[in-house]
Amino acid sequence: MATLPPAYGSDQNGLVCGYLFLPGQAPQTVTAAQAAAWLQGAAQPDGAFVWLHFNLANTASEKWLHEHTALAEEFYESLHDGQRSTRIEVADNALIAIINDVFHDFSFDPSEIATLWLSVDRHSVISARRQQLKAVDSLRLAVQAGEPLRSPVELLAHLLRDQADALVKIVRDATTRVDSIEDHLLAGKLEYKRANLGTLRRVLVRLRRLLAPEPAALFRLLQKPPAWIADADTDELRQASEEFAVVLNDMSALQERIKLLQEELAALVNESNNRSLYVLTIVTVLALPINIIAGLLGMNVGGIPLADAPHGFAVVVGIVAAFTVIAGWLAFRRRRDDGA
Repeated sequence: MATLPPAYGSDQNGLVCGYLFLPGQAPQTVTAAQAAAWLQGAAQPDGAFVWLHFNLANTASEKWLHEHTALAEEFYESLHDGQRSTRIEVADNALIAIINDVFHDFSFDPSEIATLWLSVDRHSVISARRQQLKAVDSLRLAVQAGEPLRSPVELLAHLLRDQADALVKIVRDATTRVDSIEDHLLAGKLEYKRANLGTLRRVLVRLRRLLAPEPAALFRLLQKPPAWIADADTDELRQASEEFAVVLNDMSALQERIKLLQEELAALVNESNNRSLYVLTIVTVLALPINIIAGLLGMNVGGIPLADAPHGFAVVVGIVAAFTVIAGWLAFRRRRDDGA
């Protein structure tokens, strides 16, 4: 029986989807063979470009890219590079972009963050990923709906905006969680532990570190873009970076808020522990007279007082009760003085 090739959500060449953009026309779906023929064509019309999205989990994708494209070597190096911070750089007159994105139904798990690699030049956009990502899928749905994109850089800017939208939703969900924790704290309920806030804060820090574009690289690109990038496309990238800056500021404010809640929760926990310790101390003080007297009267030596007295037990109980009342009065008086 023949063995079927593994399914990676892509064709046998690793292509997840491909679209051809022609001026004044709706995007057209293309196969890997059609894309290869178009890329290797002698003349490509001005304003036309192709977007090819690959799944790197299919090992055939890199082989296809080597055979049918002339991507910069920096693109292939970035695929196996350990540096995952979001950045956009220029290499061989093309843009090499490394963008971090989240999975669908992101559950604030740091492992649900993955990387998308892109190579953008005058006539092509090559994107590749190993896991299904949210922002690039939103871009694919927009292209399927016929949204016009005039240039490869505009497609990149659209992707960055989709990523910013996904980040806005994450910040909104995180804010909802923080609001719930804050309401419980104001109500005096301490069932939420600092670990819950700590986990949320660590995820936000990781998101901010990975998803935030490197300011220096983006600044250099916007100041000296390649000659084939139009001014309108540069403005698109600038607007996308500004949207990112707003979202990152909101994320920083949320991190500071979580930090303050952690400090407030720590203060409440310390206060609760202090009350418990004080109650334990009071109980110990109240039990001290009876323990001392019981220890003294329990010695097996001669001369134990009241050993033969008919009312000796009542006398000892009275002495113990008196000392206990005095110790309790002193303890609660000190507490009132400390509270004042």
